[in-house]
Amino acid sequence: MKRKISILVLSIISTVAIAQQYPDMTLVPGGEFLMGKDLKNGLGFSPVHEVKVDSFYIDKYEVTNKDYLEFCQETGHKLPEFWNIDIFKSGENYLTYPVVGVSFSDAKKYTEWAGKRLPTEAEWEYSARGGLAGKDFPNGDVWTKEIAKQDNIAWENMIETVGSYDANGYGLYDMAGNVWEWVADRHSETYYKESEYDNPKGPDNGSNRVIRGGSWHSGEMCKKVFYRKGLISNWNDFAVGFRCVREL
Repeated sequence: MKRKISILVLSIISTVAIAQQYPDMTLVPGGEFLMGKDLKNGLGFSPVHEVKVDSFYIDKYEVTNKDYLEFCQETGHKLPEFWNIDIFKSGENYLTYPVVGVSFSDAKKYTEWAGKRLPTEAEWEYSARGGLAGKDFPNGDVWTKEIAKQDNIAWENMIETVGSYDANGYGLYDMAGNVWEWVADRHSETYYKESEYDNPKGPDNGSNRVIRGGSWHSGEMCKKVFYRKGLISNWNDFAVGFRCVREL
């Protein structure tokens, strides 16, 4: 009994210490959920399958230009592809905007420097759902944000400062829209047919990595919590950023 109490006390102390060290992260309690969506021509997000994830911490916000600049200054890592180009809202004049123009390996190096890592695809979707079951968006079945794909107007970059899109049930912002987010998994359209139940980490092979969440430039479908897309891992895109997670 004493040993169990000691372990519990240490766990509580550790949780408090992490919360103090990383105030911009949220604890997501582990659990089971139904991942994916069964739709005709499911495009890689079917079949729906049950998945279990352990508890973890995740950034409340996407990594900002300010965060990434600090990383580059301390490590000598190259600045993002579109740095200090106003049209992409990247650079020192846009410090509170999400960083874009970073490849998968750039994002991964940042997470290692920060003592964190990229979320697995399962962790990302579990987080994005915000505790809701079977819903299409982080806050329900209806997309309410006005900013969406531009079809018939002149092109304009509509990236906003982090925290501009409503928080979900876990207190996480911008989980749909604003910018796409790199996750750790390799991409395969058939992976869900063979996915593990316990903390899946994606297929072992594949040159593309998964991006999630859609962006301001995406249609409504791309913003759904189950939607997934593969992107060449060394690609630098004007609408792709990332957020981090940390082990419990």
